[in-house]
Amino acid sequence: MPVKRVAVIGAGPAGAIAVDALAQEKAFDIIRVFERREGPGGCWIGDKTQPPTLSNFEKLADRSADPALPIPAKLPAFVPKPDQPRFEESSIYPYLETNVAALTMEYSKETIPEVRSEWSISMHGQDTPFRSWQVIRGFIESLLQRNGYEDLISYNTWVENVEKVGDEWKVTLRKQGKELDYWWVEWFDAVVVASGHYWVPYVPSIEGLEQFEKSRPGSVVHSKHYRGRSRFVNKRVVTVGASVSAADIAFDLVNTAKAPVHSIVLGHTVNTYFGDGAFSHPRISKHPSIARIRGRTVELVDGNTIPDVDHIIFGTGYSWTLPFIPSVPVRNNRVPDLYQHVVWQHDPSLLFVGAVGAGLTFKIFEWQAVYAARLLAGRAKLPAMEEMQKWEADRIRTHGDGPRFTVVYPDFEDYFEGVRELAGEGEPGLGRKLPKFQREWFREFLSGSDRRIEMWRRINEVAVRAEEEASKTKAAPHL
Repeated sequence: MPVKRVAVIGAGPAGAIAVDALAQEKAFDIIRVFERREGPGGCWIGDKTQPPTLSNFEKLADRSADPALPIPAKLPAFVPKPDQPRFEESSIYPYLETNVAALTMEYSKETIPEVRSEWSISMHGQDTPFRSWQVIRGFIESLLQRNGYEDLISYNTWVENVEKVGDEWKVTLRKQGKELDYWWVEWFDAVVVASGHYWVPYVPSIEGLEQFEKSRPGSVVHSKHYRGRSRFVNKRVVTVGASVSAADIAFDLVNTAKAPVHSIVLGHTVNTYFGDGAFSHPRISKHPSIARIRGRTVELVDGNTIPDVDHIIFGTGYSWTLPFIPSVPVRNNRVPDLYQHVVWQHDPSLLFVGAVGAGLTFKIFEWQAVYAARLLAGRAKLPAMEEMQKWEADRIRTHGDGPRFTVVYPDFEDYFEGVRELAGEGEPGLGRKLPKFQREWFREFLSGSDRRIEMWRRINEVAVRAEEEASKTKAAPHL
C-alpha cells in the first residue's frame, strides 16, 4: 500500500528536519505535524512561567510518572482539561548556552547564525563556538518558516494515542483550550515519532525525599526546572549527578549558594565528553551517594551528613516514555526493536527520528529523517527482518540493553555512512542529498568539549589561588 498521508509528532530539531525531508521527496499528499508546545523548538523553547513543583517521587523513580490519559468514549468531543502532569515544560534557563560547538549542531545545508553572547566571548574568546539557546531556537524555527511548512503544523496539540487499525494508523489528538480540550481522530498511512526523550525527569528513589519536599515545596528541583542561580542566593544546596547538567548547575552556583555546594558525584559515572573537572572548584565539596534524608539533613552512605539543606537539585537524566503508543514498549530506558535507531521492526510505517543519545545529534537527526522519508517514499533499502534483528542483537552484545545502546559515539562515521548507504541517492531532483561524513564534524565536537574542560580548569585555578590568598590574609598576624 503506497504511503500518502504522514503524521509527524514533534516540531523540535528532529521534527523540523523530518518535515523538510518528507516534503522534499514530493511523494506525499498530506504531511501533518503535531506539536504540544505553542511553537517550534522542542526542548529549546523557553518558558515564561515558573516550572511546577515535583511530586509523586515513587513514580519518577520507577519511570512510570507519565501514563496515558483516558480517551473519551465518543469522539470528537470537548472535555475538561486534565490535571495530570504531562511534563511539557522547558529545561531552559535564561542564560543557557550550548555545550557543543555550533558546527556540530548544524544540518548539512543549513547553518546556525554566528551570533555570540558577551559571556561566551569572555569565557572562550571571539571565536567561541557556542551559542545561546535563543539562537538555537531561532535556527529550528527558521527551518519551519520556509516553503509553507508552518501551515502543516498544529501547535498546542497533543498526540494521545497511536494505534494500527487495518492498514491505517489511527491518531487520537487533543487540542488545548482555555477551559476545555478538543479531542478528535485523524488517519494516516505512516507515523514519524520525533518527540524527543528529554521530558520526564528521572529522580532516584531516596528514603525521606518526598517528605523533604512536602515540608517546603520547591526544595527538590530537577535540572529540567532549574531557572538560574538567583533563586539559590545564600542557600545550602546539594546537587546529585556526575554528568553535564549537574556539573553545569554546581559550577553555576559556586558564587551564589552558601559555600560549599555539596555535589553527590563520588562513585557515579562522569560524562564521557566533559569529564568531572567542573566539580574540582574549591567551593564544591564532593560526596558519595545519599543514604537517606531525615528532616533537612542529608545522610550519606559513608556516614557523614549535610545538615540544614535548603535545596536538592537532581541532574540525573530523563525517562523515555511513549504513553501515546501503547504497542511500542520502553525497555531499560530505551525503545527496543528500532533498526538503526529509526525503523520499528514490527511495522516499517512507524519510524523514529531522534532516538539516540547525545553527540552530533542534530546531524544524526537529518540522516535519520532522510532515511525515514525515502523509506516511506519507496526509494530506500529496508533489510530483511532477520538482518534487522541481527543488527539489534549484535549491538546489545557490544553496548548492552540499556541507554548505552542508543549512544553513537565514538562510531559516528560508521553510523552516518551506514545510514547514508541505506537511504541511497533517491530520485534525481527529489529529496535531501546526504553528503559524506566529514571527520571535521567529530574534530569540532571534541574541540568544543576541550574548550569547556579548559574553561573549568582555568576558573578553578583562579578560585584556588584566591582561596589560598584569602586564607593567608586571615592567618597573618595583625600588628
